[in-house]
Amino acid sequence: MLIAIILHAVIQEYILDKINRRLHLSKTKHSKFNESGQLAFFYLFSFTWGASILTAEEFMTNPTLLWKEYPHSRMLFQVKFFYICQIAYWLHALPELYFQKIRKEDIPRQLYYICLYIAHISGAYVLNLQRLGLILLVPHYLVELIFHASRLFYFSDENKQKGFTLWALLFVMTRLLTLTLSVLTFGFGLARVENPVFSIVDGNFNVLTVRISCLAAVCLTQAWMMWKFINFQLKKWREHTQNQIPRRKINNTKSKPTKKETNRANVVNGAVKLEDGASPRTRKSKAL
Repeated sequence: MLIAIILHAVIQEYILDKINRRLHLSKTKHSKFNESGQLAFFYLFSFTWGASILTAEEFMTNPTLLWKEYPHSRMLFQVKFFYICQIAYWLHALPELYFQKIRKEDIPRQLYYICLYIAHISGAYVLNLQRLGLILLVPHYLVELIFHASRLFYFSDENKQKGFTLWALLFVMTRLLTLTLSVLTFGFGLARVENPVFSIVDGNFNVLTVRISCLAAVCLTQAWMMWKFINFQLKKWREHTQNQIPRRKINNTKSKPTKKETNRANVVNGAVKLEDGASPRTRKSKAL
């Protein structure tokens, strides 16, 4: 945690603050830029590290390793150190809310995802589900990396929004992948090798109540994330449509000439000029 706090301060002072001075962002954008900058570095590091572990252990090519020979009480040093670093980082994020002087409006939102990360990663570590946790974290970190990198580019230039489209597609695919692997592991894989003896000493948590609780926690979290995602997309769509309406009105007013302009256009040098070369009709004088 202390190392994470030091690295956080170094990234903030020597990288993010210098970029902020050049961009001249508002207070709201300044806070979001710092948040995305810190998380982008962390997600990039964690995704690279986690992907290297997955390729070395071949968890992706053989899904049966997620439940085979459970409980996985003996971990490789690299996997154990990965989880320790993950838990330490998200625990350090709690005091950073005070050190970074986060706005009061942003504190509940950040507390939600920090607590969710701590609960899920610690649960996978304690319940000896580190293989499943690792294979779910890596694609999730990739999606979050794309989102925060896209937001950084957006703050530098508001026209750069293509990254959000890629993020939206991968976000939905990652949620489906998470639900599929969770149901496959808890509903089928671990159920076949169930050990009815619940033992904390042996690290055996493969009982029905624990499996249902874990699966429910994963499903509820994914449903909550999809709900937030849909609301975010609807909000952006409404803002886009509201911005398009005044532009159409402006274009329509520019294209339609006013009555005064038409009258002036028809009078040239004091003479009336009609369309198609027609001559003005002469008025008949009334008889006295």
